[in-house]
Amino acid sequence: MRTRAYEHSLNSSTLPAGSPALEIRDIELRFGGVVALQDVSFTVTQGHIHSVIGPNGAGKSSLLNCVSGLYHPQRGSVTLHTGAQGVAHELTSLPPHKIARLGVARSFQNIELFSGLTVLENLMLGRHTHMRHSIAASLLWFGPARAQEIAHRGLVEEVIDLLSLQAFRHKPVGSLAYGIQKRVELGRALAVQPSLLLLDEPMAGMNSEEKEDMARYVLDVHELAGVTVILIEHDMAVVMDISDRVSVLDFGRLIADGTPDEVKANPAVVEAYLGAEDH
Repeated sequence: MRTRAYEHSLNSSTLPAGSPALEIRDIELRFGGVVALQDVSFTVTQGHIHSVIGPNGAGKSSLLNCVSGLYHPQRGSVTLHTGAQGVAHELTSLPPHKIARLGVARSFQNIELFSGLTVLENLMLGRHTHMRHSIAASLLWFGPARAQEIAHRGLVEEVIDLLSLQAFRHKPVGSLAYGIQKRVELGRALAVQPSLLLLDEPMAGMNSEEKEDMARYVLDVHELAGVTVILIEHDMAVVMDISDRVSVLDFGRLIADGTPDEVKANPAVVEAYLGAEDH
């Protein structure tokens, strides 16, 4: 795996490559009588891009919500491993802000940016879990927050460089093209210095050229920054091209888990999602 030559690491994990980064075991999530996830188990390996695919309503985003703390499953465990020794953290009972402080960052299907703020200001918001002073004070360069802002600005500038956002640094996000806004959202998540990055359909709504660009940036985040990624994406060509491992959900159940080649050849996946030629 290539490494970046920048001053700051954008990856907070010190786990050895190949170690379990996240273990999902027997997750069950219900909303009243509706079962969103049932008996879902798989392991995300440090240094991998691990994609989760499935039809609409299969439970993919619900699974990410269980990892990030937005949902709390009724049964099962979600265990994050951190540090060189792989210290285990059970996430199912933690609120989102505590999970973020453990190094889990995510993007969402719908853009969650501040349209009136510049690209730089939105990316600085990604540093809030590492800041002692308020975001407002930092943005205004008020008192001791000025030194803090300078310290964090260096890392954010490296995110800008990695994602080729230099030309948009001082432009309001709301004035930018959709594909650029999605790149800014990826950058804000990366500014957290994640040990685990959750990407929920980062290419949704993009044209083919924008998808190609975003796939390249996801690969750069993985290969140059060394970040472990869980990716939800509907574009199967992208998924099969960039993933190390793929898990497949259907009606809230895990029906396959393996390499891209193994998943493509799995009859249950062809039946449920990829589509057989004779159907």
